Amino acid sequence: MADLSVREVARLLGVPEKTVYRWVRAGEIPHDRLRDAIRFNRVELQEWAQAHGHRVHPGHFDAQEPAGASIAAALARGGIARDVPGTTREAALAAMTAHPGLPDGIDRRLLAELLTARERLGSTGLGGGIAIPHPRDPVVLGVSEPRILLAFLETAVDFGAPDGRLVSTLFLILSPSVQAHLEALSRLAFALHDPEVKRRIEARSEDAELLAAVAAAEARAGGPPPPAPEEDEP
Repeated sequence: MADLSVREVARLLGVPEKTVYRWVRAGEIPHDRLRDAIRFNRVELQEWAQAHGHRVHPGHFDAQEPAGASIAAALARGGIARDVPGTTREAALAAMTAHPGLPDGIDRRLLAELLTARERLGSTGLGGGIAIPHPRDPVVLGVSEPRILLAFLETAVDFGAPDGRLVSTLFLILSPSVQAHLEALSRLAFALHDPEVKRRIEARSEDAELLAAVAAAEARAGGPPPPAPEEDEP
């Protein structure tokens, strides 16, 4: 649903409203026009921000979060897979869906197809060798709580990431609702900018060390988000 205004998007991304209007005029940001109003879809905006290196502070979301919104808790449920095989994007995604950390009863073949279909719409690569694959429709698989699977690939593969770098690390997000998906995507993207989390990922540290680094990054992000710069509309 396209329900965000230019002002709300500026606040979410921490940029002046003039910047958002410039992106709209240039066709650089996904948006809809409803009569004379410009509106933005929350999921599309978050995915666009993720792909273009804009951090949406987790504190911008509603205070009423679903149980288990913590990225560290979701990652503990999903687990960490190492040396996942596959020399292509499709093969790596299929191999990742075979990991036992996924919920019982999930249709793994369907999940692999949904992940591949999502990548065809646009890369989930963040740059820096990391991608965050997820189904386009967060609720289609019927999971009961957010779950994140971290997969270290045996061979780096091409995900069409914006920086052109091959991807060697995948974070698969499964969510029970659109709101939970937005929160997980925002919190994870924010945590991945943390220097200690980056270091642990690059070193492929032990599971406990990785989880502790993510939990610490979440704690540091727990304060209120910074205000967006003030500028008049054009």
